[in-house]
Amino acid sequence: MHKGRMEAFTDGVIAVIITVMVLELKLPHEATWQALLADLPVFLSYVLSFAYVGIYWNNHHHMLQMVTHVNGKVLWANLFFLFWLSLFPFTTSWLNETRPMPAQVPTALYGIVLLLAALSWVPLLRALIAANGGEKGNLGQAMRGDWKTIVSPVAYVVGIVLAFFAPILSCVIYGLIAALWFIPDRRFEARVR
Repeated sequence: MHKGRMEAFTDGVIAVIITVMVLELKLPHEATWQALLADLPVFLSYVLSFAYVGIYWNNHHHMLQMVTHVNGKVLWANLFFLFWLSLFPFTTSWLNETRPMPAQVPTALYGIVLLLAALSWVPLLRALIAANGGEKGNLGQAMRGDWKTIVSPVAYVVGIVLAFFAPILSCVIYGLIAALWFIPDRRFEARVR
């Protein structure tokens, strides 16, 4: 099966996710800088969620550049990944309802969704590797030594636990993990060339 249809579907779902997130942003109640500044936590949580969606989209694109076809396992793994990504607007919105400081449960749930999105990436990656030459294939070789895929879930778990004691620190951890992934994986780019 050719990968193009899955890639187009994923792009469409991600576009809808971003659209729903931006529609959740509300206008300030007053036409003042203070009112705009009061909504800064809401905007920052949107920026963080947008960054995560963008990071996943970017890495998904790079990963699919390295494969030639997909199979049923890849399609289901991709849907499983997209399911967790589709919860970003909900968790971002709930996190915003508790401003100016994030509350414990919404912050923990935000981290749980981030964790499950990261964990759902692994079966997608494994299915793509298996369908395209295994560990000796282009993608399989590029993914050797992928330390960020191991470190990120551990950091998410720390952030989830911290949410019950210091929610703002959890948000900082979530932001640091996004910063870790912000730069595209050079292993992909080197092999695509």
